Amino acid sequence: MPFLRSSAPEVTHGPSEGACYLYVLPCAYEDLLKLGFSRHPLQRMQALHTRYFEFFDLDRAVLVETETVRDARRLELDLGHRLAEHGAPSPLTVRREAAGHTEWYRGAQALLTDEAERLRGIGHTVHAPLRPWLRAELLRGADALFDWGAAVLDAVQGEPAHLDAPALADLRQRVLDRLDAYEALGIAVGDFLPAALAHWRAQRRG
Repeated sequence: MPFLRSSAPEVTHGPSEGACYLYVLPCAYEDLLKLGFSRHPLQRMQALHTRYFEFFDLDRAVLVETETVRDARRLELDLGHRLAEHGAPSPLTVRREAAGHTEWYRGAQALLTDEAERLRGIGHTVHAPLRPWLRAELLRGADALFDWGAAVLDAVQGEPAHLDAPALADLRQRVLDRLDAYEALGIAVGDFLPAALAHWRAQRRG
């Protein structure tokens, strides 16, 4: 259902104009990370894994702002060459349709952390840890949650309890993935939802 998409699909390789980010996304509980660049890192994380807020370690993740896509691509290529011996297979749970099967590395966290600090020292804005930046990004989109929640209710004839039916397991999981992201970042998501959906969510948590 299109209305359940948390963001539009991202085109990673577009024109070089416009601000961009180099990202380092370590997996939680494993010495494995994803290196890449994106104009919209939140969308990129969502595309890689529906529960990105659990799958990636947000306290070790890093964003480096660049002035153009070309700058971010250049940084990624340079780091990729330096990390060639650290190349690793991607996790099986990463979405292949998001081109998430490349630029995965093992044993590279220390080098990339040092590189981020070097870039900070020469004037780049660096977001590390990523949690505060990500929380701000989610809050920027929170106003759209009411209309999204209303569309969810329309899909279940105004009865959120219908989401608990086995036949709607896929829809229910998509709803939970989106709401759980806000709560994982310390945002009271119920404040932004239609009352009926907020009540259903509160009951599940209770």
